Amino acid sequence: MRLLERMRKEWFMMGIVLAIAGAKLEPSVGVNGGPLKPEITVSYIAVATIFFNSGLSLKTEELTSALVHIKLHLFIQIFTLAFFPATIWLFLQLLSITPINEWLLKGLQTVGCMPPPVSSAVILTKAVGGNEGIVITPLLLLLFLGSSSSVPFTSIFSQLFMTVVVPLIIGQIVRRYIKDWLERKKPPFGAISSSVLLMIIYTTFCDTFSNPNIDLDKFSLILVLVIIFSIQLSFMLLTFIFSTRDNSGFTPADTVAIIFCSTHKSLTLGIPMLKIVFAGHERLSLISVPLLIYHPVQILLGSVLVPTIKSWMVSRQKGVKLTRPTV
Repeated sequence: MRLLERMRKEWFMMGIVLAIAGAKLEPSVGVNGGPLKPEITVSYIAVATIFFNSGLSLKTEELTSALVHIKLHLFIQIFTLAFFPATIWLFLQLLSITPINEWLLKGLQTVGCMPPPVSSAVILTKAVGGNEGIVITPLLLLLFLGSSSSVPFTSIFSQLFMTVVVPLIIGQIVRRYIKDWLERKKPPFGAISSSVLLMIIYTTFCDTFSNPNIDLDKFSLILVLVIIFSIQLSFMLLTFIFSTRDNSGFTPADTVAIIFCSTHKSLTLGIPMLKIVFAGHERLSLISVPLLIYHPVQILLGSVLVPTIKSWMVSRQKGVKLTRPTV
């Protein structure tokens, strides 16, 4: 199962490259008003499809049982939605005096505001054997992004509600009636969401490549890549230090969940969210680039670090068992 999931992620990353290349070759197909009509098919239908799909696949019963780990979830929420974006904002104040493309820097700020994915963070946590799960509301994310958008807050809120919240709720309601069938057939929810997401990415870059005034220098792109690697490694180390202090109260399994869930960011939620918040913005694709880079980097770093983290967790758990007094 893990092998299939890894292969799906590799194909998806290849799909991102092909989607951007396709947009470069023929941008007229996916621009607003073009044959694909992305102002309708993407802004409403595609985004709603992703979240209806999420509603169908979301196992609410497992989420309910996970709520007993209140301290763990509170730590992840605060780190992800407060510490992470605030730290990125402070860091960007320094980077603003550099020649790095300003729209890529804005994209880095949006990365900081994203919640963790319900996929890669959970899968990597499972691969090690730790605790899993965190669900972050889209409205909390909007609190960080709304002020940066040219779209009125009321318009953002209404579209978020209709294309994110409503499909998610409908998906959950439908799941109640076909739960047994879903468990038996196991539909390819991940593949469906990935395919729709590739369409969103394709149309986003069609708008960019059809605009001759937009240019992305390689120097800025390389620096952003280095910055993203540094941010992820630094924050993974930071969460490890925070969660392993003597008075933290977290188990080794909790630490694993914290490392992955606090530092990973959701592309599946992020790209549709940016499409709504920055609707019609000519620099949307540049703002999206850091998140498109962050996604494969987090999978790569996570995969590389899983054996080391697993070895640490097993040794710590053995140490705890050995120090327990016998009755």
